[in-house]
Amino acid sequence: MRVVHSRSSHGVVSRAVGKRVVGTLGAVALAATLLSGCGDDQEPPAEADRTTSSPSASAPQESSPSPEPTASEPSEESEPSATPSKSASEGTDEGSGQGDEDADGSGDDANDDAGSDEGKDDGKSDDKGDDKGGKDEPEKPDYIEYGESSTRVGKLQQRLQDLGYFVTSVDKAYGGETQQAVFALQKAAGLYRDGVVGDATQAAADKGVVPKAQTSSGKVLEIDIDRQLVLAVENGKVVKVINASSGNGETYQAKGNTYTAYTPRGSFAVYREENRMYASGLELGDMWRPKFFTGGIAVHGSASVPAFPASHGCVRVSNSAMDWIWDTWGAPSGTPVVVY
Repeated sequence: MRVVHSRSSHGVVSRAVGKRVVGTLGAVALAATLLSGCGDDQEPPAEADRTTSSPSASAPQESSPSPEPTASEPSEESEPSATPSKSASEGTDEGSGQGDEDADGSGDDANDDAGSDEGKDDGKSDDKGDDKGGKDEPEKPDYIEYGESSTRVGKLQQRLQDLGYFVTSVDKAYGGETQQAVFALQKAAGLYRDGVVGDATQAAADKGVVPKAQTSSGKVLEIDIDRQLVLAVENGKVVKVINASSGNGETYQAKGNTYTAYTPRGSFAVYREENRMYASGLELGDMWRPKFFTGGIAVHGSASVPAFPASHGCVRVSNSAMDWIWDTWGAPSGTPVVVY
């Protein structure tokens, strides 16, 4: 007697013929991101005191930002949270087909040789199972993406660090900081900003693509609006390249007024800084250790720095990058800020 079990909607195939059972399983994982806002209701006075005390609140944990959308760019209230991933469901149909073939090929007639034939079939099935087990070992993909931990990720981190992209740790784990650096590299090379290191992105890293400074003397914080990058420049040399997100150009309401999320271009200077978690005067969110350079517009840390414009006008960088600007590079009041 032969018993055949049905196939579930998740692609699991099971069948009992005599004492044999075959099955397959699969799983999928998801991820999410955080948001923040910026802006002040009016330009703070130039003579405002500089706060020099240590931050009174710790920076929120950074989340992994989203890839650049292909159509319209959403406001920061509706930033996408998906990161590119590959499906792990391949092989389900193949397993189903093999099971159907086994069912069609088995005979219903009983005879004296049935036991002997079945024994031979079982032996062949076991051999195939062993052979297939060796072939089923996952192969390393030809790209690197968020979540991978490997030696090649460590090599990528080291290369980015050597080129000046903001990477503080070569830990062989592709996390949020590495993704920010990959975004910056892709922006500098004019590539699609998805955070996935394929052939083109790897070639840009190997070639040593780094944006050029627009200034030639002094210590300057340059902001490239077109490529959404912040550059720390010293005497014409780019010492650090940081992923950034500026005003998205959309209108928004705050305290009964309508504003445009616009980041002005021009030559400015840091005139006020807040060494703490600072609440926006327009109630648009919190800013980590902001350095204001015109009106209520500042460069500040954020837990969400996507690869596209998403702010109310301020220039977002990661919290760790803002800490570097404050604690390592400096950029005190009076530091030139050139936005182009």
